[in-house]
Amino acid sequence: MADLDIITLGRRIRHARKAAGLTLGALAAAVDRAPSLLSQIENGRREPRLTLLQAIATALGIEVADLMRPEPPSHRAALEIALQRAQSEPLYTSLGLPQVGVNGKVPTEVLESLVGLHRELQRRATEQAATPEEARRANAELRRHMRERGNYFAEIEQVAAGISHAVGHTGGPLTERGVGDVTAHLGFTLHRAADLPRATRSITDLEERCIYLPPAGRGGHDPRTIVLQTLGHFALGHREPADYADFLRQRVETNYFAAALLMPEAAAAAFLQQAKARRELAIDDLRDVFAVSYETAAHRFTNLATHHLGLPVHFMRVGEDGVIYKAYENDDVTFPTDVTGAIEGQIVCRYWAARAVFAAPDRYATHHQYTDMGRGTYWCTTHVESTPEGDFAVDVGVPYAHSKWFQGRETTVRATSSCPDPSCCRRPPAGLAARWSQRAWPSARVHSHLLAALPPGTFPGVDDTDVYGFLERHSGAQAD
Repeated sequence: MADLDIITLGRRIRHARKAAGLTLGALAAAVDRAPSLLSQIENGRREPRLTLLQAIATALGIEVADLMRPEPPSHRAALEIALQRAQSEPLYTSLGLPQVGVNGKVPTEVLESLVGLHRELQRRATEQAATPEEARRANAELRRHMRERGNYFAEIEQVAAGISHAVGHTGGPLTERGVGDVTAHLGFTLHRAADLPRATRSITDLEERCIYLPPAGRGGHDPRTIVLQTLGHFALGHREPADYADFLRQRVETNYFAAALLMPEAAAAAFLQQAKARRELAIDDLRDVFAVSYETAAHRFTNLATHHLGLPVHFMRVGEDGVIYKAYENDDVTFPTDVTGAIEGQIVCRYWAARAVFAAPDRYATHHQYTDMGRGTYWCTTHVESTPEGDFAVDVGVPYAHSKWFQGRETTVRATSSCPDPSCCRRPPAGLAARWSQRAWPSARVHSHLLAALPPGTFPGVDDTDVYGFLERHSGAQAD
């Protein structure tokens, strides 16, 4: 009985005893035990021996298996169990408050209120405990899941393919009219609003089936992507995220959904397979054929490369300061990580292509490079994109053996990296260190988000009052 839930067991014994019309004393006499012992068992404070459990079941005229079933015997019992467990949790005991006795004298509606309060207390405590460390761990776990699947999600491809077929988009760029067709197919309408809260990229009125977007040209994002990502929540059946990890998973899935509509699997895979056959794979070409950003094309390439082309691959989005903002790999490249296994926020080796591109004579030209690392040699193609937040390098790489399929494989640019060995690039040259180590005092730019918990709420960083106020202002306006 190692896995036995003694609280539920106790409630099932009490429920069966009352159903049999026996008092605690009568049952105690029938099994030749003290009433106080049975009371402790019924209250989940003592675990009965199997022989005693068999005797109790015989006295009650039921099977032992009936007593050991995992579900509570009634709604009332489920509330009693939930309250008893909540009051034993460290969160409640840390408050120093007395425990409410869980017995038959407590009205059911009181139990419901107390259990509801405990659940809300736990929810708020979970939000407040959502630290940057939690975000890093959630990112690391999600990346592990993506790696196991080769970053290919067949179920999302299927949903996207069905919608693409319904609106007649089989290949080439998805036009603005095509986005409108997708929106109408899913039962929504699009509206532009100048007063959209700054913390949001879109707001959906679920009652009126309206999606509100900022005015065209604001925000620096492809407006098609914003619409498709929003629609992805509904096409994929998302519910309100339960925690930050769930929020992050949904975001990855909607990004994938949007890319699968912008670049339908059948057309994109066929294009890439033909390019591989000619040994002319290039992210630039994928970008141009479907009229998307380089980063979107690079992301989509990682979705399809392993499943359709048999290529292991890695991807990075790196800031000019060397900080990794996004990363994925299933080719054993050695990304820098922290103790939680997270890659985001780490500094990439200055000799890697994703960082070396910023020092190239023309940083905005596509950069190709071989890099010798501890686990082998990797070939990378890197492109710098300008955004309102600055320049970012988008990097896609493969092991040396697979570089033969790509344009740019003939590059003579080569580098060597021994990171994470500090002697590679973390430690300044001896001459510079000797000259300046005792004469330098830089003032670091500390990002406030490094010190604070994650923004609370179901949708982190979004102020509910702003959202509800916006919807109140626009409610009914689309019907007029």
